[in-house]
Amino acid sequence: MAGGRSGSRCRCRWGTPLPLLAGRGLGLGFLLLLSLGPPAQSRSLRFVILEGMLQQWELGQALRERYWGFLNASYHREEVYIRSTDCDRTLMSAEANLAGLFPVEGAQAFHPNITWQPIPVHTVPEAQDKLLKFPLGPCPRFEQLQNETRQTPEYQNETARNALFLEMVANETGVPDLTLETAWNIYDTLFCEQTHKLRLPPWASPQTMQRLRQLKDLSFRFLFGMYRPTEKARLQGGVLLAEIRKNLTWAASAAQHPKLLVYSAHDTTLVALQMALDVYNGEQAPYASCHMFELYQEDNGNFSVEMYFRNDSTEAPWPLALPGCSQSCPLPDFLRLTLPLVPEDWDRECQVTGSLADTEVIVALAVCGSILFLLILLLLTVLFRMQAQPPGYRHVADGEDHA
Repeated sequence: MAGGRSGSRCRCRWGTPLPLLAGRGLGLGFLLLLSLGPPAQSRSLRFVILEGMLQQWELGQALRERYWGFLNASYHREEVYIRSTDCDRTLMSAEANLAGLFPVEGAQAFHPNITWQPIPVHTVPEAQDKLLKFPLGPCPRFEQLQNETRQTPEYQNETARNALFLEMVANETGVPDLTLETAWNIYDTLFCEQTHKLRLPPWASPQTMQRLRQLKDLSFRFLFGMYRPTEKARLQGGVLLAEIRKNLTWAASAAQHPKLLVYSAHDTTLVALQMALDVYNGEQAPYASCHMFELYQEDNGNFSVEMYFRNDSTEAPWPLALPGCSQSCPLPDFLRLTLPLVPEDWDRECQVTGSLADTEVIVALAVCGSILFLLILLLLTVLFRMQAQPPGYRHVADGEDHA
């Protein structure tokens, strides 16, 4: 399952856990959790407040209810694997969520006054994270696609349409060179202040906040869509999708496997994945959102994949359908439809096409230029020496020589 955002379409009330049909069982669940929020302005943007911890704990409780009877009521390390990006807020998100998902009970209680237990959360250093920290890089081809996106009519039109607004925001904030791609920083800061009940500056009216939010949504489309979205997917969200595909295939064929895989990450992680799957609705997800992938075994033995998106604690997770498939998508169809979105060799595909040929041309031109320069230098040297040679005696033929 995966954390993220959804739109106004989600209007079903949260009720009982997802029913398992007769002869149909849940075989594997993926959770991609959006980090706790909002960040605490008074401390650091890397830390979160108690409200955010409570949001994740409540999400854990909702997941416990949803998967009651599928997961063991108590934590078993063979059943669950959790990975997070190496950021304070995503690590804390995972831990707060797990406290709600697996409250300490019975023999697992190690102190009468503590209703929490330590559960492993795995991570890798941020510089080495090629799975959850988006946008992934360094990737020269992705950077080239970004430059090409900036030349598209849509991007140019949006830049012109928002020029005066961005100039106003830059003047009010003192942030230089504000663009469509960087305006989200302003919105996030103001949103955090607003969430903490701080008074916003007079220029940050509700209309201004709404427009800044729209620019943040636009920045996501710039990153992962707008231009050549399939190729961008292969270089970004398709990397995580490839991991999900691998684990779904493994769970459908292996007798022993974890029942639940949890990824705790960021809004860019969610957007990259949802845009790759073409299920993103273009709106910013709230904190503690959750995108779910569920693998079911049908009564005929076949497997199917279902996706859900939870973005509101008062409403049921919204069912998502992969384009070209039903909401309960047969696993072979899910794998076939998503195959074009995953890279065969990410490192190779990240290379700029023709870069090797361009290098060879540059080297050849440099060599030819050097040879031409040496030839010209040699010619000039010869001419100079000929002109500088003093006149000498020459033998003049006369008639006597032929006598």
